[in-house]
Amino acid sequence: MIQVLFVCLGNICRSPMAEAVFRHKVKEAGLERDIVVDSVGTGDWHEGETPHQGTCELLREKDIDFSGIVARKIEKRDVENADYVVAMDADNMRSIRSLADEANDTKITKLMDFVPRNKIEDVPDPYFTGNFDEVYNMVDEGCDQLLAHIREQSSI
Repeated sequence: MIQVLFVCLGNICRSPMAEAVFRHKVKEAGLERDIVVDSVGTGDWHEGETPHQGTCELLREKDIDFSGIVARKIEKRDVENADYVVAMDADNMRSIRSLADEANDTKITKLMDFVPRNKIEDVPDPYFTGNFDEVYNMVDEGCDQLLAHIREQSSI
């Protein structure tokens, strides 16, 4: 099984949104037996909480299931076990790299790195901006491209 881990700051806005959207796309593609999806945060402020109300409302509007998603802090084993560690921004990347050894560093990337010809490198945090729609659009496109990449790399 291919393990994909999305990472943001508190694991209540961007990474749970990406987890839910990616799970939805994986299910639509019939790849639930091939790809496992999870999300974590680099901080522990919201551990045990469900996603932010703005994330929940947007996912409900899009009819995307987010059941079972609960915030938790990233651990070294998360990085070791994942095949793809997908950060939402450069700060997340630095935090993840502090947990990873050199061998694992190559599987750490930002979501927007998968979007060709994209000028925006980081997914902004709607916890601070309030713009959940903008973030959803970026996450949706990034997840499409990530899934295409995984399918090509794994021949699935």
